[in-house]
Amino acid sequence: MHLEDLLAEREIYRKLVGFARAMDDREWDKLNDITTDDIKSNVGMGPKEGRDAFVEVMRQFLDTCGTTQHMLANVLIDIKGDTAISTADVADMHLGKGRKKKLSFRTLGRYTDKWVKIDGRWLMCERAKENRANVGTLRVFSISLKTALNYLKKKRAGEVS
Repeated sequence: MHLEDLLAEREIYRKLVGFARAMDDREWDKLNDITTDDIKSNVGMGPKEGRDAFVEVMRQFLDTCGTTQHMLANVLIDIKGDTAISTADVADMHLGKGRKKKLSFRTLGRYTDKWVKIDGRWLMCERAKENRANVGTLRVFSISLKTALNYLKKKRAGEVS
């Protein structure tokens, strides 16, 4: 392994952690320094293209619940020139707020991300989340009934994990 690969791994790892913190802190602008403008994503609501569409999916859930924490573990990063792939297990917790403060929703899953080096910086250009298990209720989120039903329909059809 070369020093450049170690430095690339470190930069990507720090950006993975920064992404998780940006979600938990609702600091969406921080994703501008972590992702490409045209990022492709599929985190459970079907494929999306572009940072704005990706952030919109996250916000419709995270902006409507209370405190969250996205914990990453078992991170592996493979560098190949100016591209990389990372995998990270995630355990996330979403707490309710207000009248829903006793509710919670947790998932166990894995992020698989693709990265590209542009102008000397590593940027995430693709994210997929494989949801392996969940505990709790989607009622912790104040999402619309239409959004919840659409998610359940896609899950039953195997279109989302």
